[in-house]
Amino acid sequence: MTNDTSPAITTLHSRTAELIVEHARDYAIFTMELGGRITSWNTGAERITGYAADEAIGMQFDAFFTASDRSAGQAQIELDKAWTEGRAEDTRWHIRKGGERFWANGVTSSYIDGETRGLIKVMRDETRNRLADEQRILLLNELNHRINNTLVTVQSLVEQTLRATDIDRSVRENLTARLLALADAHKLLVDQNWAGADLQTILEKAVSPYQAGNHQRLRADGPGVRLSPQQAVSMTLVIHELTTNAVKYGALSVPDGYVETAWNLHYDERGARHMTFLWEEHDGPPVSIPERSGFGTRLIARSLGDDAGGRARVEYASGGVRCSINLPLITPAETEILDPAAPIGG
Repeated sequence: MTNDTSPAITTLHSRTAELIVEHARDYAIFTMELGGRITSWNTGAERITGYAADEAIGMQFDAFFTASDRSAGQAQIELDKAWTEGRAEDTRWHIRKGGERFWANGVTSSYIDGETRGLIKVMRDETRNRLADEQRILLLNELNHRINNTLVTVQSLVEQTLRATDIDRSVRENLTARLLALADAHKLLVDQNWAGADLQTILEKAVSPYQAGNHQRLRADGPGVRLSPQQAVSMTLVIHELTTNAVKYGALSVPDGYVETAWNLHYDERGARHMTFLWEEHDGPPVSIPERSGFGTRLIARSLGDDAGGRARVEYASGGVRCSINLPLITPAETEILDPAAPIGG
């Protein structure tokens, strides 16, 4: 059998590659010399940048960079990195032929074809998505501003109403503190674009007002765990209650007391995420079991315990309060919503 297919296959593959590049209208694909001079140009590059092939071929790569990026040498940095490391990725504002800005993500890669050495750039216009993200952030910031104003108004109304009815001052202060904790949780979520919140950040924010010099009042140990917005709010309120109790009666009410927190993340046989969490107080005053279940205990049970599909337990050990939680974590794909503002029975 004679092998007469190799040249044909080589030609076919080359033609196929040319057709793919030519018809990839959503991507700008072009080649360059090592110094950045453009040597080939596809239809997608013309559509995205506004330059026809006869205009673009021979131009320098930095023609698409903004004035500030050209001044900073960003184009040359990308070319050098692509050649020395094999690839260089960038996401930035670029300039079209008419001076209009466009947001693009691209990769510049090195190639060697026989004796020819060069670079190839593949770039996608993502301006629409970028502008949509900016609009979303703008709306979130406006929403945050309005909700913060609403919470301040609610706080004032509650304070004035309870004061007029001669409610005990400690009750007013507790309720105000819980509203502030709710506002803090909301602000943390807004800062993260409502993508959730980091557990350690929630803990550190709750305990930071009570740190004393070099004495570490909160000792935290655990991997990075991002909580869904719903569970971040619940966890913030629970940690606020645990912290408040520790400041009034527990380990944080004395100079040498401290709290150890530990948590871990694991997956069950179905691939669902679960978190175990431990709050343990040390070197505080003697602890006694309360005669009735308080707000904090009911909050933990409802928002992170059986009602949330998890397990939560509060123990009043001689060394200090100990709270352990095992919680299935909500993922963005799930539709179940845990409402931390719903009434707490008991």
